[in-house]
Amino acid sequence: MKAARFHAASTILIETIPEPPPPNPDEVTIDVHWGGICGTDLHEYICGPMVINPPERPHALTHGHLPVTLGHEFCGRISQLPEDNTSNLTLKVGQAVMVDPRINCTTCTACKSGNSNLCLNWGFIGLNGGGGGGAGFSEKVNVSSRMVHVLPESVDLNDAVLIEPLAVARHALSAACIDDFSGLSVLVVGGGPVGLAVLYNLRAKGVGQVFVSEPTARRAGMVRDLGLAEEVFNPLICSVPEECCSRTDGEGVDVVFDCAGIPVGLKAGMDSLRVKGTYVNVAGWEAPLTIPLQFAMMKEITVKFSMAYDDKDFKEVVADFAAGKFAGAGKMITARIALDDLAVKGFDELITKKDEHVKIVATPRAELLS
Repeated sequence: MKAARFHAASTILIETIPEPPPPNPDEVTIDVHWGGICGTDLHEYICGPMVINPPERPHALTHGHLPVTLGHEFCGRISQLPEDNTSNLTLKVGQAVMVDPRINCTTCTACKSGNSNLCLNWGFIGLNGGGGGGAGFSEKVNVSSRMVHVLPESVDLNDAVLIEPLAVARHALSAACIDDFSGLSVLVVGGGPVGLAVLYNLRAKGVGQVFVSEPTARRAGMVRDLGLAEEVFNPLICSVPEECCSRTDGEGVDVVFDCAGIPVGLKAGMDSLRVKGTYVNVAGWEAPLTIPLQFAMMKEITVKFSMAYDDKDFKEVVADFAAGKFAGAGKMITARIALDDLAVKGFDELITKKDEHVKIVATPRAELLS
């Protein structure tokens, strides 16, 4: 089968590899319909391997020995059940499914305490191996049946690939440790895929005021067109802290979600917060994160970090997606491409034409592009 495999920075090759073996009793085989390019994938392509094959994690369940098939945001249909299907009686061939791609040990302290997103031995199918050799950017993949979420036929499988980044954003809201956003003002730094996913989750949960800092015209325009924020500020031509303060009676916003991961955004975000505000970092950083103490200390800002998602987050988002609470989210997808074109029309496109894209998804099935 075809698979997009990461060999080194700037090197993704479409190769022919064996199909996954017949699924084990606790697995199913999925025919992939769509896989999404994540910011983590892009970081790996630009300056990896980092998460892939990390030498500082010797106890990880799998290291993703290079080359590794990419793609951890993916959906499809079940194509094969294990020969002994007694543990998968609710799953059937042909069902549309979304996959939670995490590889967790289930036995460490974090997993046992309900914090499976912080598994001490974590990994992801499509970054760290697994999947019988396949993952979201291949034709087929084997996955643990407990990580498969069946979707009702009413759900458009073309857009269901967005459930994974929406779950990342749902956990960011959980990480803020705020029960009710309805009376709060929020600034989202970055209007890319994760920023938009945070905005959709804020809308689904209910929020008071929402502002966005985004310099690129395409992404800022999308936020406006989707009606996900009251104001979108261009940090290149205005002071985001001043704009936020002027709209909050001079106090500053209650919460900031950092979905950009750049120093200038971090500084502006903290400057935009009120006294004792909450700053939630959702972004992955390519450089070390340095906290500006002139804001963090002088305002006694609470700084929190959000890592992936847990079982509860994923299940909630699947249910909300099926219930129509993320209506319009499919507009986040700005290009649909063939798997064969993943490197040039996917990764390189996102690097060289960032202003023109939010989310690019790929498929190994030619009929889905016709």
